Amino acid sequence: MSHQRSVSAAGGGAREKTYFEQQREVLIGEIAMSFEQVLANINKLNRSLEAVIAVGNEFSSVEALWSQFENVMAKEEDGDGKGSSAQAAAGAGPSGNTVDEADDDDGGARARGS
Repeated sequence: MSHQRSVSAAGGGAREKTYFEQQREVLIGEIAMSFEQVLANINKLNRSLEAVIAVGNEFSSVEALWSQFENVMAKEEDGDGKGSSAQAAAGAGPSGNTVDEADDDDGGARARGS
């Protein structure tokens, strides 16, 4: 019986395809088109990622400059001893008190409700 199938398949090139074979070919074609779309979308994603990386690389010199500035400012702060730049940034007055404490002439009595 298997011999008859192989003979009929080999010699029957003009034989009509079954419904299953037709549907299989249709589905295989759809799958092939879907794979092509996936490949095209992956290529588009790859190009977008490369563009994002290129933009990020453009900022590397700016980042290096800001890092250098930060290091210089940190060394300057350590060299001052008292860290007067840190006090100024925190809002401290010349006496070392914060601005709120320096303005409070009665020693904070208003804040305590006395």
